Amino acid sequence: MRLSARNQIKGTVVEVKKGATTSHVRVDIGSGQIVTSSITNEAVDDLGIKAGSKATVVIKASDVMIAVD
Repeated sequence: MRLSARNQIKGTVVEVKKGATTSHVRVDIGSGQIVTSSITNEAVDDLGIKAGSKATVVIKASDVMIAVD
């Protein structure tokens, strides 16, 4: 797989929580750090995503914000 997005992090799916139309997929990227992605249930099924699966988190964002109190 080749993508233009440079922010690609390999990890392991630790949880898939399906909602009515959207799933929250939690991926352990190492050192106990978790990245969560919201994708359609259809995408989860088509890609065969389940806990224990290897996955690559691909991040493509034009803005990254940080807020503090």
